[in-house]
Amino acid sequence: METKQVTVPVIKTIDFSIQGMTCAACSTRIEKVLNKKEGMQATVNLATEKARVRLSDGLQAGDVIEAIRNLGYDASEIIKENLYKNTEEERKQKEAKFKKDLWIFRASVAFTLPLVAPMFLMFVPGYHSLMLPAVVQFVLATPVQFISGFRFYKGAYHSLRSGGANMDVLVALGTTVAYVYSVILLLLDEHHLYFEASASVITLVLLGKILESRAKVKTGEAIRSLIGLRPRVAHLLKDQTIIDVDIDDLITKDRFLVKPGERIPADGVVLLGKTEVDESMLTGESMPVSKVEKDKVFAGTLNGHAAIEVEALEVGTGTVLSGIIRMVEEAQGSRAPIQRLADRISGIFVPAVLGIAVFVFLGWWIVAGDAASAIVPSVAVLVIACPCALGLATPTAIMVGSGLGAKHGILIRNASALERAQKIQTLILDKTGTITEGKPSVTSMLGEERMLSITASLESRSEHPLAVAVVKEAAKNNLPLMDVSDFKMEAGKGISGIIENKKFVLGSPNYIRSLFSQSNILSFEKYIAEEEAKGRTVIVLADSEDSRNAIKGAISISDSIRPTSRPAIDKLKSMGIHLIMLTGDNERTASYIAGEAGISEFKAGILPA
Repeated sequence: METKQVTVPVIKTIDFSIQGMTCAACSTRIEKVLNKKEGMQATVNLATEKARVRLSDGLQAGDVIEAIRNLGYDASEIIKENLYKNTEEERKQKEAKFKKDLWIFRASVAFTLPLVAPMFLMFVPGYHSLMLPAVVQFVLATPVQFISGFRFYKGAYHSLRSGGANMDVLVALGTTVAYVYSVILLLLDEHHLYFEASASVITLVLLGKILESRAKVKTGEAIRSLIGLRPRVAHLLKDQTIIDVDIDDLITKDRFLVKPGERIPADGVVLLGKTEVDESMLTGESMPVSKVEKDKVFAGTLNGHAAIEVEALEVGTGTVLSGIIRMVEEAQGSRAPIQRLADRISGIFVPAVLGIAVFVFLGWWIVAGDAASAIVPSVAVLVIACPCALGLATPTAIMVGSGLGAKHGILIRNASALERAQKIQTLILDKTGTITEGKPSVTSMLGEERMLSITASLESRSEHPLAVAVVKEAAKNNLPLMDVSDFKMEAGKGISGIIENKKFVLGSPNYIRSLFSQSNILSFEKYIAEEEAKGRTVIVLADSEDSRNAIKGAISISDSIRPTSRPAIDKLKSMGIHLIMLTGDNERTASYIAGEAGISEFKAGILPA
């Protein structure tokens, strides 16, 4: 049987930075032209000033750049390997553009104010005598029209050349009509001029551009704060010496030292040392995680109380932190379903506005019998109806929303997920570290004298949030930690280990009851019930070799509710969202915490998957 060889087209996705877009019509035009080309599938985001293009059939980045430049815009490929460098350069470019726009706006205001100031005195008798001479008006309005307004002429030219019409066409056309008509009246020695109209419109639109530029600078703050989690320097270990190198110079298999209180520069594995690492920026869990030899650590996480030696496994853009940053960027650049509607409307918006402006001009001319009186209303239609907000509002909201989410540890996959979030009916919350502070502390103990020391020794091998509280309590009482062998863990139930040739088991009351039902557990039941009724978690220590008096003690641990939890829960409930709390704790503790938080439904005793 003859087999056919099928060639699968290679598809690659490339991101581009686009310069020169001024409104939704620009981004819509670029997207439409790129999507018409065979082998290209593009989405263009006005707020981020970026395009994501899927290429097939041998097409290259240069083909996309050429197509964009033919439309009168500029574009450059974003090299993903230079993620951090690209973000910093982008920030500098946006800030430089903002400063330039601000300077032009200030100059425009300085020339425009003398033109519009007399308008505020229009109800004062003799106001006409305060009007500036016609020639002075011309001198003031001309630099505003052709220097401050040059960006609109340039944008309009490129837009019309490519067969489209954007906001620049509306502004340039409207203000030019008012300016040229005023020049004609000046030559005819008429006194009722419209220089202040053309200048003030350009100045006000520039003000809108200033606000837009500032918004674009601020929308990148969330990503920059994530990038700021990376240390700038790594302590490279080479030939028994420590060399401080730039973090970008690290390569895989490099060994480096992380000092106490420093952030880890790369994903790696611990070679030497024992510490606790704050991984809250990755996991959202506020409790530090114990790290020993052969444990993995991640870039951007915060080292605790001890120095460790680490071997780099992933560096630069290969780290988990870089993946999070890319995910946030993709979410900010993604398109919500509602945005597609806005883009379709903005695509026909400019031609429609031009038609309405012509209709208004003819209408006023016919009714008033004077072409001069028809200019101002028609110009107003042209400049007021600019579709900037229409195309910019949704992507800007997505950028701000996903950026703020990332800043607070909430990762939003894409704009569609953010839009669908409004339809959430039920929200499931974890108890520890979400509703509660995630910073448990020992409140009371009942049992033998050595019970705390043995419990802390076992807990020192555990990564459970409650373990840290017990170890800290032992340290506060200057109790030594003993050697533990044959350490084992039953997820969601308890731990065990051999200390001084005795096997001890530590776990929840239910777990201990199931193992030592015939022991002295009954003598601890009152203490357990009282503590659990107060919303505290109780752990029980048992000696497996002492059948009659196996239970050696119990420790009560509390974790207070976050001050922000109750207001947040009340707000969610007022939105009609049903809340469910999940916890591995017992029924009594879960009931108490849920009641304090204002949650009516909870599930207790949930074990890890």
